[in-house]
Amino acid sequence: MAHPFDALSLDELRLRRSQKWREVDPDVLPVWVAEMDFPLAQPIVDVLHRMVAHGDTGYPTRAGLPEAYAAFASRRWDVDVDPSRISIVLDVMRGVYLALQLFTNVGDGVVVNPPVYPPFFSTIRFAGRRPVEAPLACHSQTGRWELDLESLERAFTAGATAYLLCSPHNPVGRTWSREDLESVADLAERYGIVVLADEVHAPLTYPECRHVPFAGLDSPAARRSVTFASASKAWNLAGLKCAMVIAGSNEARDAFRRFPDEVREEPSILGIAANEAAFREGETWLQDASAYLDGNRRRLLELLKDRLPKVRAILPEATYLAWLDCRDLGLGDDPGAAFRERGRVALSPGVAFGTGGSGFARFNFGTSRAFVEEAVDRMARAVAG
Repeated sequence: MAHPFDALSLDELRLRRSQKWREVDPDVLPVWVAEMDFPLAQPIVDVLHRMVAHGDTGYPTRAGLPEAYAAFASRRWDVDVDPSRISIVLDVMRGVYLALQLFTNVGDGVVVNPPVYPPFFSTIRFAGRRPVEAPLACHSQTGRWELDLESLERAFTAGATAYLLCSPHNPVGRTWSREDLESVADLAERYGIVVLADEVHAPLTYPECRHVPFAGLDSPAARRSVTFASASKAWNLAGLKCAMVIAGSNEARDAFRRFPDEVREEPSILGIAANEAAFREGETWLQDASAYLDGNRRRLLELLKDRLPKVRAILPEATYLAWLDCRDLGLGDDPGAAFRERGRVALSPGVAFGTGGSGFARFNFGTSRAFVEEAVDRMARAVAG
């Protein structure tokens, strides 16, 4: 039986005002920026329609979002989150910027694991801090990416005071195990590093994996950590602008609350309502979307094996993003440029993700299965001629 997501229409998608569809030429198929093409969950549609119909577009309040998220985290990951420790901010990277202002000093090093989400680098630099790289290690035979704990320890001793952890990881699609995170926590405690955990992709993991919230570890470093969360990725709400900063301690919570409301709580009232609806009533939709994406990730790897056998990829454990190793195609540092120019398909350039990204491209499979197949066909044509 056909799935409703199979019915996505290019003509309708091209009417959208989002970056994914407006920043490419009309003949380019976009599988780049991290937004999905699926219709919104009905509880989110309902609350947004109701608010607009009632003119409910004034200044935002915390409403019931912290309680909705805490209940979701308890159901999903069996962790206790204190709603009083949740601050609401514009988006995840605004939260990261504010945390850097609070818990680090100008000139401090902030550790990252490239290849990693490009705004990590720009936000750290804009805050007057220094990115310190502890690159992920890629297994030469399996292509599986791992945290390199020796590299991480060296970075922690290079004038660093904070570690910006991407969990699950964008773009490589890894969920870090409890053992991985406990090793990170031990190192962070030994060297006095505050862990800033970007867990925005956490709701969207696949059946063989389970997200482990860093703050849920039994560790002093976990209790000093700060977590960033939002419904923006798993329910496709990025444009509504709302995220949460979850303090691991009352002291960190109080530090965030010293920011004026205009700086700290600057999200959209619609974003707060949509996030609350997602975490309170959106799990049925999330389960359905995750199952569809599970099929997409498997189909993508089948297509690559059949039509682009020189492109290597591992099955993502989370997110709707696949990290493609295109180095054997001979397309240079940015194979995405060749795919766009010759095949009229847009992928995210791997070079933007820092060390380890040259020769790679990120593929967003959060779309219909037919468009995934069309995108791979276009990529194959781009290298065939």
